[in-house]
Amino acid sequence: MGFVWIIASRYLRSKRRLSFITLVSLLASGGVFVGVAALTIVLSVMNGFEDQVQRRIAGTNAHVAVLSADERPVVPSDSLLATVRGAAPDAAVAAFVYGKVMVASRSSVDGMVLKGIDPAGESRVTDIMAHLTPAGHPLDGGDLPGIGLGEELSVRLRVSVGDVILISLPSEDPGGFLGAPPRVKRLRVSSIFRSGLYEYDSSFGIVRMETAADFFSVRGGVTGYELRIPDMFRARETSQALERALGSAYRVTNWIDLNRNLFAWMKIEKAVMFTILILIVLVATVNIVSSLVMLVLEKRRDIGVLRTMGVTPRGIMRIFLLQGTLVGLIGTTLGILVGWSVSYVLGRYKLLHLPGEIYFIDTLPVKMEWTDFALVAVAATALCFVASLYPAWRAARLAPVESIRYE
Repeated sequence: MGFVWIIASRYLRSKRRLSFITLVSLLASGGVFVGVAALTIVLSVMNGFEDQVQRRIAGTNAHVAVLSADERPVVPSDSLLATVRGAAPDAAVAAFVYGKVMVASRSSVDGMVLKGIDPAGESRVTDIMAHLTPAGHPLDGGDLPGIGLGEELSVRLRVSVGDVILISLPSEDPGGFLGAPPRVKRLRVSSIFRSGLYEYDSSFGIVRMETAADFFSVRGGVTGYELRIPDMFRARETSQALERALGSAYRVTNWIDLNRNLFAWMKIEKAVMFTILILIVLVATVNIVSSLVMLVLEKRRDIGVLRTMGVTPRGIMRIFLLQGTLVGLIGTTLGILVGWSVSYVLGRYKLLHLPGEIYFIDTLPVKMEWTDFALVAVAATALCFVASLYPAWRAARLAPVESIRYE
């Protein structure tokens, strides 16, 4: 391979009789450079979006939830807690009460999910308490029980901190001529939260555990237990361990399965984006084919001389394969360096800002993964190698005598 490397690198640096060949080679290398740089930057941004969505969903929801299999309230007991902690020894555990209600203000009526929590316990399993404003006593309504509303829901209801709202729940007992009246409770908006996820900000309300338990008539019971585990991506394994330990009387959910459609869509989008952008590199490889074909024509006499000196057709083929691969490798290396630099700057200094009212984040998220950079580099180099096969094969098939006589 010594003489192959020497000749290929010399051809790469030498001045061509046809300057057009040099131009085509530069365009080929530049096309690979642009494609690789664009692909690595886009993949880093998509990784950033995926990471932000995952962390916000896992932060607003508990990683794992234990519920009754028949939808009835769970009766707290030391044995049940011991079983849960035994199956997930490193998890933080907190009880909660959960239900759907109608909510009305002076200006509007809507539906929402009401969640009853213990503030101290909830702080250990979700980030929702950190999003409540004003801080201090976010669920203290003074003369009325306090409620924390999602920002989007408060906008639809046209309420702010200090306003009174009414929650209601239709009665299941129709007794009487007109039926039993619905359960109704007055609450004071004591705080507003913005988790950054529209689904929660537009449909959630947070109250103290005793307020929700009294309203839903589950005194002495809870809807279930929430768990937060050290590694949120092991939620499936933890939920399976809990299912085995608790038996069929309970069902266990986790944040990954609840949002699997969203994550599947994001992975498909990433794969499609990779395929589309790699076409830029594919177009650049067409220029590599063109430049090598013209180079073979220009160096035809050199090929004939090399053949008469004992270089085999395979050796000739290696020279031009290496020539085309080097052109692509230069563009790939520059593209990786520029892509990494731009991604780092965007992630480190937050130069690009997004409209917060449209997106749930106000700066462009970036997460660089070395596997993506390696995959792009390998794919681009492999395409350039494949593009060099045909011109190299044609060069290897040239007859020595005819090549020397060629003018």
